[in-house]
Amino acid sequence: MKVIIELINASSETMLPSTQDFQHWSEATLLALAAKNNEAAQEEAELCIRLVDEEESASLNENFRQKKGPTNILSFPYTEVEGITEVEGVKGSDLNLLGDLAICVPLVKKEATEQNKPIEAHWAHLTVHGVLHLHGYDHEEDNAANKMETMEISILNTLGYENPYELDVKGNE
Repeated sequence: MKVIIELINASSETMLPSTQDFQHWSEATLLALAAKNNEAAQEEAELCIRLVDEEESASLNENFRQKKGPTNILSFPYTEVEGITEVEGVKGSDLNLLGDLAICVPLVKKEATEQNKPIEAHWAHLTVHGVLHLHGYDHEEDNAANKMETMEISILNTLGYENPYELDVKGNE
């Protein structure tokens, strides 16, 4: 399994995870999903990750979710566009485009500090969370949220990170 990451830093930050970090976290998520579904992992997939500041996050959140203010991550699953069967000579059915993630850098840093979590662990969590969203997981209802959180915890454990939902020493969730 290989995930090809297109990483776009549209934020003002420079101290960020590498393309390889995002690739590692995404691949672990896809391998876990394949194992859960008793399927072979696809050989290759593509994912675009755009790192944004709060202003762009707020704009995307309002335009696509009709919610005010920035959010830590937004997921935009790939859906085939009707009438387009090829992209640069590749048939649409041969592409494994996962979609796009927009991650708000200032919020990731702020949340990690507030939740007393290592910043790398929070980046990993949000990446896993976003890739699960791209595969139809959500947390709108309790049952769906429990399934998603269970997957996140399991994947993060395989990556060597602690359960992101446990209470931290400050008492935050």
